[in-house]
Amino acid sequence: MTVECSTRQGRTAQASAPIVSFDDEPLVLVDAADIELGFLDKASAHRGQGTLHRAFSIFIFNSRGEVLLQRRAEAKRLWPGYWSNACCSHPRRGESMESAVRRRLDEELGLVAVLRYLYKFEYHAQFDEDGAEHELCWVYAGQADAMPEVNPNEVAELRYIDPQALDGWINDQPETFTPWFKLEWARLRQDHSELWSRCGDAN
Repeated sequence: MTVECSTRQGRTAQASAPIVSFDDEPLVLVDAADIELGFLDKASAHRGQGTLHRAFSIFIFNSRGEVLLQRRAEAKRLWPGYWSNACCSHPRRGESMESAVRRRLDEELGLVAVLRYLYKFEYHAQFDEDGAEHELCWVYAGQADAMPEVNPNEVAELRYIDPQALDGWINDQPETFTPWFKLEWARLRQDHSELWSRCGDAN
């Protein structure tokens, strides 16, 4: 499965960054088999132990085989300032996954990429007393060399890094990264080495 992603042109550092995340946006509740059960606003879906809902994670590699990381904005309620993959979010009520990944890659990074669906998995992670993630997460990957146009409401910092260097960083400072990213990266390293080897990195 591939998704062609468009980009929003003309975003500048001087322009006011758009607000693209809303506590009242309706998320899709699912069971462990990813069958829709209903809808719940985003804030409620992440309270307490969290309510299982559909989500996605996107990994971006450049032509040198480096993976794009983002440090989450400090204003995020869950895992603020943590390093993670290129972007993560949720499809909204009535929105296809293909439309959702296209929308979010544009909203956060303004990137052009062809995304390939890799796999999906369920995970649960608690963030102190502030809430939790409980997601049935679809994982996508793609390649882009364009300079991202960052939305500072979502992203504090970006970095491309070699896969081996990232392995060492995670091993040395695992607390620096979001829990879903560590799970996903371990799976990609085990089962999807073609993502960087075909870009020129055979590590």
